Amino acid sequence: MHEASLAGGILKLVEDAAQREAFGRVTVLRLEAGRLAGVEVRALRFALEAIAPGTVLQGAEIAIEEPDGQAWCLPCAATVPLARRGDPCPHCGSHQLQPTDGTELRVLDLLVDD
Repeated sequence: MHEASLAGGILKLVEDAAQREAFGRVTVLRLEAGRLAGVEVRALRFALEAIAPGTVLQGAEIAIEEPDGQAWCLPCAATVPLARRGDPCPHCGSHQLQPTDGTELRVLDLLVDD
């Protein structure tokens, strides 16, 4: 389960920010995990909640947004919605698609207590 290592990386990023910005606790952690990012959101939330005790994330609300995927279809020469990697173009049925959006995993913002 690579979500456990992703959670560890997110915790490291947040703890580094806490040290740099001198805050003691995160009350809300807001993430974005695009539908094409290859992240199982429930597993990521579970992993974050499992490693939170004793850290700046202890007791934090974890909000994870899941933006839809988009891809550039080479035959159509258009941007099309894409629910999952490997799906065909909804217009022409082609699999010649280059994902352009919904591939990111990122921390959007933190609400913190000093």
